[in-house]
Amino acid sequence: MSSDQQVSLSVKDLNVAYRQQMILWDVSVDFLEHSLFAIVGPNGAGKSTLLKAALGLIPKISGSVTFWGKPLSEVRQRVAYVPQRESVDWDFPIDACGVVAMGLFHQLGWFKPVGKKERTKAEEALDRVGLFDYRKRQISELSGGQQQRVFLARALVQNADLYLMDEPFASVDAATEQAIVNVLHDMKSEGKSVVCIHHDLETVRDFFDRIVLLNMKVVAAGEMDEVLTHDHLAKTYGGKHHLLDRVTRKIRGNEIVL
Repeated sequence: MSSDQQVSLSVKDLNVAYRQQMILWDVSVDFLEHSLFAIVGPNGAGKSTLLKAALGLIPKISGSVTFWGKPLSEVRQRVAYVPQRESVDWDFPIDACGVVAMGLFHQLGWFKPVGKKERTKAEEALDRVGLFDYRKRQISELSGGQQQRVFLARALVQNADLYLMDEPFASVDAATEQAIVNVLHDMKSEGKSVVCIHHDLETVRDFFDRIVLLNMKVVAAGEMDEVLTHDHLAKTYGGKHHLLDRVTRKIRGNEIVL
């Protein structure tokens, strides 16, 4: 950890169960500020559970979660969450700008109408993700990739310091993928932090700078070159992942060999 990097999210000895089945076992991991963290692991590894438990959306058996050393209740406005697209009712009658404006409710208040100032901020966020021309489009009329970008814009408009994202790259088109990558890198340059569940081992190194390998427990966490090794991947995926050899990279001088 560099001297100017602090821990934005700290998880200590976290245990979570669902229907009497353990999902997370003694998970301890620190996420640094000004970093793009990917959480990677097989299906059922507890990746989404980790984010939801950190946010208090599901109960934990034991353990602690702090944001900048404080409980979430004290710093909630500094944290934004992008859930999985499949968890949302996209048939709700609202346009893209209205969805994004919902991200301002913590500033505006739930019972105050969205005004011109808020819609302008929402439109600016949509412009950042390449959807300004779709701002008045009903969300049910948008493609899956466009809906995902609307979700990202809703998080952006909050101007948070830490963004927790649950598989924003899942089942999106190439244009959406590139738009999200550009936004993530812009966020880091602005001093923001991102913790993102990711499913593609072949792109994780290109999109993020740090990684957590998770399979109910933390297998390894840290910088890509230290964590993304064949041994760590084999422990995470049980040696069964068909990409283990392809994504294991060896550093030879300045050349990275796949």
